[in-house]
Amino acid sequence: MSTRILPDSDTQSDVKPDLSHGDGDHERFAHYVKKAKITESAVSGTPVVALCGKIWVPNRDPKKYPVCPECKEIYESMQSGKGGGDE
Repeated sequence: MSTRILPDSDTQSDVKPDLSHGDGDHERFAHYVKKAKITESAVSGTPVVALCGKIWVPNRDPKKYPVCPECKEIYESMQSGKGGGDE
């Protein structure tokens, strides 16, 4: 009969792949995306691309988060230049 020592529970951890881009701050903000893309994503589940470059499948209420400063800056520069961008 053999005896094995099981590893401590704190050495084991759930490993999740990092699917985000950058430092993770993007998860804390609501991002600007074209309205048509949001609708398409809701129907098909395809990822969207925010003005700041974040790529994800929206599934949270954006009203619960502050607006992404990068998206806001880009959107405002589009408005001042009459770039004709959608949210």
